[in-house]
Amino acid sequence: MKIQRKNKSIFGLLLAVLLLTTSCGVNSNLMFKIPRNSEAKSDSTQQKDDKYYRIITQDSIPKFKREDYRISYDDKITFTMSTNDGQRIVEGLSGVGTAGQAAGNSNEYIVRSDGFVQLPVLGDVKLLGLTIKQSEDTLVKLYDKHYLNPFIQLRVTNQRVIVMPGEGGDAQVVTLRNNNTTIMEVIAEAGGISRRGRAKSIKLMRLVDGKREIYPIDLSTIDGLVYADMIVQANDYIYIEPNPRLGREALAEFTPYIAILSSFTIVLSLINNFK
Repeated sequence: MKIQRKNKSIFGLLLAVLLLTTSCGVNSNLMFKIPRNSEAKSDSTQQKDDKYYRIITQDSIPKFKREDYRISYDDKITFTMSTNDGQRIVEGLSGVGTAGQAAGNSNEYIVRSDGFVQLPVLGDVKLLGLTIKQSEDTLVKLYDKHYLNPFIQLRVTNQRVIVMPGEGGDAQVVTLRNNNTTIMEVIAEAGGISRRGRAKSIKLMRLVDGKREIYPIDLSTIDGLVYADMIVQANDYIYIEPNPRLGREALAEFTPYIAILSSFTIVLSLINNFK
């Protein structure tokens, strides 16, 4: 009897240890959990600030935030310029030769960390934070000192956002083909919300003044249309929280341990039978 009680105690202790070990691995792939003490009430207009992030409450998100794309750090821009309001392409600046053919990607210019970009003739010009139209107007004013009635068309060539649609292994880096791309277009480009993704729990994370602004977005109801037209910016993160799989993941974690416990039980039974 003492041996059986001892075996039961060992078995129970081993089972408890395995349970604690296994529980740590269930849903361990969930990311960007907001600490409870950092969550702002949904009916509050106050924003929660941290050293590295700023939580924007849904009530504080502008209902129609369809603002134009703004030039950001490390953006690569290219532009074409013509004089006389577009009648003649200026050679050497736009990468267009005398035959009117493109001369390659040698006319890409990078926005540095200080917000400036070095351009032909002008030198350093600050474009950080400007929209495409504002950037074009700025360059027109500056080049007007050197050319007759310049006409400029500017484009950003490396706009990218990271989309995690709610399923492990499905994250994508989506290249923005248009200057003003909405969050719905980006999610569609990434294949939509996965079967495991929660449409009511979407986080758009944007770098603003050294902090990530976190916009909680709910697209599970028709009311979510007010957020669907938000214009994404380069280097945005769009994280769609997955539904927890407690049963399936727990079973997957438990299976090898169940086999170990079964083997241990068989060994104990054999030992008891021989005594």
